[in-house]
Amino acid sequence: MYKKQRNMNVGAAILFMIFSLLFFVLLFRFISIQVSGEAGGKVIAAQAEQLYQGSTTIESKRGTIYDRNGNVIAEDSTAYTLVAVLSEKMTKNKDNPKHVVEPDETAKQLAEVIDMEESEIYERLTINERRGKDEQLFQVEFGRAGQKLTVSQKKKIEELELPGIVFQPQTIRFYPNGTFASHLIGYVDSVEGEDGKLEDKGIMGLEKSLNDLMLGEDGKFSYEKDIWGYLLPNGEEVVEKAEDGNDVYLTIDNKIQIFLEEAMSKVSEKYDPEKMVAVVADPKTGEILAMSQRPTFNPETREGIDQTWRNLAIEDSFEPGSTMKAFTLAAAIEEGVFTPNATFESGTYKVTEKSPPVRDHNNGQGWGSITYLEGIQRSSNVAIAKMVKDQLGYETYREYLTKFGFEEPTGIDLPNEAGGKIVYEWPFEKVTTAYGQGTAITPIQQIQAATAIASNGSMKQPHVISEIINPNNDKVVKEAKEEIKGQPISENTAKEVRKVLETVVSSENGTGHNHYQIDGYKVAGKTGTAQIPKEGGGYITGRENYVFSFLGMAPAEDPELLVYVAVQQPELENTETGSDPVSEIFKPVMKNSLSYLSIEPTDYDKLQVSKGLNFEGKSVEEAKKSLEKNGMQPIIIGEGKKVVEQSPGATESVLEGEKVILKTDGKLTVPDLTGWSMRDVMKFVKLSNLKLNSVGNGFAVKQNLAPGSAIKENEYLIVDFQQSGKKTSTNEGEELKDDKSASEQ
Repeated sequence: MYKKQRNMNVGAAILFMIFSLLFFVLLFRFISIQVSGEAGGKVIAAQAEQLYQGSTTIESKRGTIYDRNGNVIAEDSTAYTLVAVLSEKMTKNKDNPKHVVEPDETAKQLAEVIDMEESEIYERLTINERRGKDEQLFQVEFGRAGQKLTVSQKKKIEELELPGIVFQPQTIRFYPNGTFASHLIGYVDSVEGEDGKLEDKGIMGLEKSLNDLMLGEDGKFSYEKDIWGYLLPNGEEVVEKAEDGNDVYLTIDNKIQIFLEEAMSKVSEKYDPEKMVAVVADPKTGEILAMSQRPTFNPETREGIDQTWRNLAIEDSFEPGSTMKAFTLAAAIEEGVFTPNATFESGTYKVTEKSPPVRDHNNGQGWGSITYLEGIQRSSNVAIAKMVKDQLGYETYREYLTKFGFEEPTGIDLPNEAGGKIVYEWPFEKVTTAYGQGTAITPIQQIQAATAIASNGSMKQPHVISEIINPNNDKVVKEAKEEIKGQPISENTAKEVRKVLETVVSSENGTGHNHYQIDGYKVAGKTGTAQIPKEGGGYITGRENYVFSFLGMAPAEDPELLVYVAVQQPELENTETGSDPVSEIFKPVMKNSLSYLSIEPTDYDKLQVSKGLNFEGKSVEEAKKSLEKNGMQPIIIGEGKKVVEQSPGATESVLEGEKVILKTDGKLTVPDLTGWSMRDVMKFVKLSNLKLNSVGNGFAVKQNLAPGSAIKENEYLIVDFQQSGKKTSTNEGEELKDDKSASEQ
């Protein structure tokens, strides 16, 4: 008995010690948790907060890119991904199925909405029938055809009421214009961030260079919940607002860019060139109004992106050809050594005894003894070589290459800009540089240099960003200011250069004659035909193996627009020259842009007869009689009795037989414009506050607004023009020339 009692006491002691030890362990654990606030390496307060606190991310919006008039070029938008639920586990009520129950009917109806064959949709919907029990898919998607669905597409599918068909919303970058200055704008794609999550990031163009400025900062909605995740009625709620990214306003004009894209596409289809690049600029400010190239790509689909990643206007330098002669001419006039009526022997010219001969572009035949003015018009290489060697001097001309900015990048607000590569060591290289061979420069450098000629000597830095605005507070983050990069030539020199370059287009001797004239406007410009270097030295041969170009400005007297176009290796018919594809871009873009900007024609062949005809405030009858007496044609707009405005104005010259538009104080109606010239139509548009969209050249043959209909301010007036007695053709009514040689070197 005693022994049994002793064993019980020992057992009790052991139990006491065990429980005491457990107690102290628990006590130590309790105290340590109280002191550290952690358990299992995790903060208890945070765990509790996670259990009873919920939060939702408020997504920010990436900045929108606008054109100069506030038209959207790139913006964030909501799209939807189409999903088909295949798992039967989702259906709790057979009368209300939540999975696809009729694959054949579902496939048939979806095929009418998305771009996928019915058979392929059916194959996706029945994929589980071909998989093992452990390999069953919960849901399937439909590839590219089922992604980025619009609200309209989503609504159409929802109206079909197909069981198991659901949508996942997603934020996408939307480019409403499709192929539209694509290498300038760039695009956004989803890339993996440092935290492993996908995030939107600009890949090229402005989307890349301005990525950090356009990125927003997400907000957060925090709230209290119960253990089951439901929102507590009286719980605390905290909202941290999302900060949207900065909006970017460009100098690009949506309308002019569309003019350019359409012209480029037509020429690309017709001539299938290796490359094309074009830039439209305002020479008075340096603002880039349009920029395009081929090959290009669609930022929505990325179609074409594999053909070139480079912005050819900014990142590619190449030998410019004879457009360079415009700047050599400017240097000669500025130095006072250009004598237009002095003569020289064209054809060939040796700079030194050992150098190869400089040849004029007609295989060195030349045109005999001609004036230097005719040499510029005919784009004579010999004329330019003599001007640089014998008149300007090599060192002086070299200084002008720097003054015109050909050594350094322009500093345009676009990424990856290249600079010029001046080849100027030997005498032969110095004269070839002067007529555009050997030395390589970029299109944007030519645009910058040409602003000096177009804007009376003041060379403007090109730029594409107008301003950047914070949409959260409307504050201006960055505002572009006109920057003058230099004054390489004087105002008088610039005017004289424009006069000479105008004859390149208007003179029968000019290389631009019959190609670059625009009705109602004088165009000043210079053609170019640059040889293309080949690997190992020398140049490739063949009548199509050139970079054909034109650098032009209008109106020549006071240029409002500057356009550069270059087309590399187009496929030409025997009757076509390199100027044909170039002009089919330059002419419609320049003409339509001048019209769109309401820049009145300035080139008149009629005799100016009078000034100071002021009829404002006078009766319609009195004005009408006076105009008819002076041999002019009065056009009355409106049903009023008094004249309130007129065009041409009281201080403008009026031509014999010209239409004078008289706006009255009554209801305004649209006249019949049939037979009107472009200038007369523009006068009417100006007085009536309409917007003009013109098609073709010559005289009006068709209009969209019916004669006699009421005029609505800012309404578009579309007028078709045709040359008298000619049918409109795809190349602006131009006749093909039987010229099998390249235009010029």
